[in-house]
Amino acid sequence: MSDKKYQLIIFDWDGTIIDSQAHIIYCMQNAIIDEGLQPPTEDAIRHIIGLSLSGAIQTLLPEQSSQSVQRMADRYRDHFFSGAMEPSRPFRGAAETIRNLHASGYYLAVATGKGRRGLDIALQTTGLGDYIHISRCADETRSKPDPMMLDEILTDLDLGADQAVMVGDTSYDIDMANNIRMHSVAVTYGMHDRHHLERSRPTYFIDTIEQLSPLLQETSA
Repeated sequence: MSDKKYQLIIFDWDGTIIDSQAHIIYCMQNAIIDEGLQPPTEDAIRHIIGLSLSGAIQTLLPEQSSQSVQRMADRYRDHFFSGAMEPSRPFRGAAETIRNLHASGYYLAVATGKGRRGLDIALQTTGLGDYIHISRCADETRSKPDPMMLDEILTDLDLGADQAVMVGDTSYDIDMANNIRMHSVAVTYGMHDRHHLERSRPTYFIDTIEQLSPLLQETSA
């Protein structure tokens, strides 16, 4: 893979590969209602997607006790795995992009704010697990934007930060990459809009996941 600028492509999951915004908002609002609280707006929830579950709840409701946060996290998981909503699906072109990058010889990884149970189910139901070499979840390591999950992925694959690129839809993804001096690709179709993402200064922008493969080809030219 010496002809490639990057050997490893690290993807965020929700909002980058999977169109899960409606599902996450539904589960978060109902978990908070179950605690007898007024749920935040959809926009407020959208902007904390990408953090660990407990970190997201604490950011939304900083006045709540740790016990209350834990109860809401438990209720969120209950709603998420209840099957009350249709499973979230990959964005158009996402599955094809991952398969094509795998066939082109890239290492592929996932670094996500999801828990391990949720990611493993998603990888299985989407059929994308066969193409992902390694993954890290927020309940296994430190939450974004701490770069520990990226560092662990690089260590396991014996690669340097300059050999990888992070692809994500939130400032947490881009800040995480910046914190380890890794290049990043910000996607503008996910949770954070381009104006919000620009503050984190990603290396590249794409407006659809289908633009990723051509971008990588250009960087290697």
